Amino acid sequence: MSNIPEPTISSVEDLERDQALGKAVDLFRKMMEKDDLTDEQREEIEERVRAMETREVVERSEKHDPVEIVSEDGSVLIGPPTLTRFEKARIMGARALQLSMGAPPFVEIPAGTKTSLVIAMEELERRVIPIVIRRALPNGDFQNIPISHFA
Repeated sequence: MSNIPEPTISSVEDLERDQALGKAVDLFRKMMEKDDLTDEQREEIEERVRAMETREVVERSEKHDPVEIVSEDGSVLIGPPTLTRFEKARIMGARALQLSMGAPPFVEIPAGTKTSLVIAMEELERRVIPIVIRRALPNGDFQNIPISHFA
């Protein structure tokens, strides 16, 4: 039997973290070092390396409950102020399906209209579809934006 203690999970994790930090520091040095560096530039690199080595490593953030972000003036706070092409496609597809299943249109149907997609496009252009877009941030916070608020 060996007198060497078994490594604990936390010591293995610490070792892996130290190895990863060492690799990151080595890579940083290789990227920054050039043949014609002045002593000031070398000292600045070493200072940044020391800052990297003493920096606190955040492995897990605290639990965050998603919150709705509300705009007082109705402006769009998350993402672009216009509908993205993906949002438009999703809205038109969903609305065209509703129309094809017998939902009443919100606009006067133009003469010669052959598909429900044309009606859905017209409704979207006039911003009369009662749909709300939910845009979310990576931490879970979100904003519900009615279609009428988009430019």
